[in-house]
Amino acid sequence: MNEQVHDASVMKRERMLAALLIGAFVAFLSENLLVNAFPGLIREFNVAPSTIQWLSTGYMLVIGVLVPVTALLQQWFTTRQIFMSAMALFLAGTCLCAVSPGFEILLMGRVVQACGTGLLIPLMMNTILALYPLERRGAAMGLMGLVIMVAPVIGPALSGLVIDTLNWRWLFYMVIPIALFSIIFAFMYLKNVTELTKPRVDLLSIAMSTIGFGSVIYGFSRTNVWTEPEGYSLIVIGSLFLLLLVWRQFKIKEPLIDLSVFRHPTFSLVAALVVVLMMVLFATTTLLPIYMQDVMQLTAFTTGLLLMPGCILNAMLMPVTGKLCDKFGPRFVIVPGLLLIAISLWQFAGIDSDTAQGSVLFNHVLLFAGISFVVMPAQTTGLNQLPRHLVAHGTAIYNTLQQIAGGMGIALFVGIMSSGANRYLHNSLDPTSMHEKTQSILTGLQTVFWIEFILAILVLVLGWFIKKSSVNIESDSLNAQNMS
Repeated sequence: MNEQVHDASVMKRERMLAALLIGAFVAFLSENLLVNAFPGLIREFNVAPSTIQWLSTGYMLVIGVLVPVTALLQQWFTTRQIFMSAMALFLAGTCLCAVSPGFEILLMGRVVQACGTGLLIPLMMNTILALYPLERRGAAMGLMGLVIMVAPVIGPALSGLVIDTLNWRWLFYMVIPIALFSIIFAFMYLKNVTELTKPRVDLLSIAMSTIGFGSVIYGFSRTNVWTEPEGYSLIVIGSLFLLLLVWRQFKIKEPLIDLSVFRHPTFSLVAALVVVLMMVLFATTTLLPIYMQDVMQLTAFTTGLLLMPGCILNAMLMPVTGKLCDKFGPRFVIVPGLLLIAISLWQFAGIDSDTAQGSVLFNHVLLFAGISFVVMPAQTTGLNQLPRHLVAHGTAIYNTLQQIAGGMGIALFVGIMSSGANRYLHNSLDPTSMHEKTQSILTGLQTVFWIEFILAILVLVLGWFIKKSSVNIESDSLNAQNMS
């Protein structure tokens, strides 16, 4: 009898996980489908490239602003309510994009889509942590990582095929039935896993969070934050509001974001590690295509093919590293992963115009293999240390830090590359020649990769101090009452 109850409980848990993963997959797939359509959209809507980029930048901005509020929402609304609302928003945004007559409506649809995605990301992490016992969380989070990484792998190729054979609107048409299926499946199997405490809503903290995170992300998303005063001003204004937000969280009884999570050493250590790694990862994935196309003179298609194996391997390794983390502890997977990242960046620091395509492919695979060993196991370990009532806040903080760090990393390292290239051309005898321009880009990239290598060594040291966490009993797996 007990075995039958256990089997039923496991089946219910797996179906709930499947409901979450289907929703997450369709959201991340849609996010990665549109990039290949940008050239066609520029011609169709007669807008500048800097304008069309807001279809991606606006998406990131909305998610970055929304994520900190999700911890509060999960204390006011059930898992089902939030998930169904998130998918309904995503579906509405997708339909709006599919029928949009102009750029403004398309951008509005993307903003509505992002509202749904921003709710889904932390909800999925928190639900997995509530559904699974400590010894199985790594494997479950690995499955989540697999879903997140599969979308960037198949998204560009799938969108290219659709655009060549149909048109860009089909990128949204084909998502609609998947989103509908996700809603129906979740309606049937998704149950509540959170305890509703309904804390007081502090509107001032929400305003500070929105202005602070929004200004910082927007400031770093400027084309050249280093030379545009507006970018600097926005970052300063956003930082001031974030400082006020932190001050207020310690002063009020029911904070919007409970910063007491940072009193847990492992959580704080992982937060620092995540910030550095996301800066390096986003910057590297942005700069590598520039090197491959402007220095190696490869086509965009060839560049995409060379970068695909690393993403595929990353997706395949995510569940494996999660299970290894469960079995042997976080240090067993995190330290080797950080070592792989450091070796990859060291190799990239030595690139030149004669570097073979196979070498770039190998180093990229090495980098993404290392990422799969570090990011998800580290975050799982950090969140495992938190008692249950702080998990939603910890998840919101990790996801917010990833958004902020990604934008900062791109702006910082692209600025360093541009500065290094300009210095080279300033000292060049023939700054107008194609050879010297190529060499200037290469010089800037080498500087960036050396700095990233040094940062990788620093986080490798941090990785030694990440230990398996023991959690409060209230943060363990879902009890039978919540599963019913």
